[in-house]
Amino acid sequence: MSTTTAPGSSTLIESRGIEIIPESERTARPRDLFWPWFAANVSVFGMSYGSFLLGFGISLWQATVVAIVGIVVSFALCGLIAIAGKRGSAPTMVLSRAAFGVQGQKIPGIVSWLTSIGWETSLTITAVLATTTVLHALGWVGAGGDVAVHLIATIVVAALIVAASVLGYHTIMRLQSVLTWLTGAFTVLFLVLTFQSIHWDTAFSRPDGTLAQTIGALVMVMTGFGLGWINIAADWSRYQKRSTPDGAIVAWNTIGGSVAPIILVFFGLLLAGSDDKLAAAVGADPIGALAGLLPAWALFPFLIVAILTLVSGAVLGIYSSGLTLLSLGIRIPRPAAAAVDGVILTIGTIVVVFFAQDFIGPFQSFLLTLGVPMAGWAGILIADILRRRKDYDEAALFDPRGRYGAWDATSIVTLVVVSVIGWGLVVNSFAEAAPWNNWQGYLLPLIGGKDGEWAYANLGVFFALVLGFLVTWFARAARIRRQEQE
Repeated sequence: MSTTTAPGSSTLIESRGIEIIPESERTARPRDLFWPWFAANVSVFGMSYGSFLLGFGISLWQATVVAIVGIVVSFALCGLIAIAGKRGSAPTMVLSRAAFGVQGQKIPGIVSWLTSIGWETSLTITAVLATTTVLHALGWVGAGGDVAVHLIATIVVAALIVAASVLGYHTIMRLQSVLTWLTGAFTVLFLVLTFQSIHWDTAFSRPDGTLAQTIGALVMVMTGFGLGWINIAADWSRYQKRSTPDGAIVAWNTIGGSVAPIILVFFGLLLAGSDDKLAAAVGADPIGALAGLLPAWALFPFLIVAILTLVSGAVLGIYSSGLTLLSLGIRIPRPAAAAVDGVILTIGTIVVVFFAQDFIGPFQSFLLTLGVPMAGWAGILIADILRRRKDYDEAALFDPRGRYGAWDATSIVTLVVVSVIGWGLVVNSFAEAAPWNNWQGYLLPLIGGKDGEWAYANLGVFFALVLGFLVTWFARAARIRRQEQE
């Protein structure tokens, strides 16, 4: 097992991988959880969701309610997962072995790894696109310089993300606390400078949408915010003391993750609702479109802050995807795992930036496809966490012959079934941009078909989450009691 020194020591690179954190190193306080979640979600990219929400055909007040409910609830679910981190002092996907078995956990683990890779790559892509747009607006780069700028931006952004994730937990926590103040201040400046672009009458004149459209928007918000992070939630609470109250863990996760996005999405709603051209431009280049509202002198500071906020979010993703990779049985040091994911991130960014014609279509389609099994997994794990009354058996999390076993058939079958049901109740909203996803929606004929009112409500995510929770809550109650009595 790898070792490292306690927090606050001079060791630069965290060498701990997926092993249990020793009691002497669990010195974090509940409020420390605020920094990584706030810094990762204060990005001006959050304003882009204003355009995405209105694209469902709902009114501004409906979109506001959807944003508040979706953001708070989804990050509260992250908080529930984070409880496992302080009880077991191990990464999320290791703790999930208690529900799926030591070997069975590899099934949702692969989905989790793909989700994290996809998120961090999408954030990197957004940063690269924003760099080119802003530099063009400044007149520093001509149209013929796109290829060079894209390439340099990709290398620089990817290097920042990989470097921070390789250094590890303690460096990331310090970095996030600094970025919180820096990016928060500049984000407020952006709000002030673009306030004049809001046309209140136009924004509030949009007609109400249907219940189905509202639910579809709600699912997208939950998937894009809290549910997008839920598979790594315990990674940041594993340094908490075992005596920390569960309520404090949930509260600081929820507050840290929700405060900035609620403000940013509402402001984005006002901007997108005021200008249909801006709303359309956000789909191709979210941050670059928003930069077009700023005076020339503010563009370069805006670019720096935009990149830092996106890097902040991507760092959390690549750090945790490295841990997930280790939990799948890859036997390499944690820093090397982060570096491997960094290479994948860079390749993915180059492919999309240089060859893709659309960004938001494949992005949302990707989120929805992986969001269904991740929602099912989250429901299963949350029920498992809430059913347990004792801390995890640390040794059994790494021993297929231990109390958690190698495979938990109930959880695995539940995940497969709720995913199949969930995929059948979602439809690819971007059939042309992401044709690889047109196989979904095979159960929609039961509620009006792919052209019906409920087709784009994405009910499959809700079904997967709720069914996963309910089945586990009742079907695994006796097994969990036996595990805790062994």
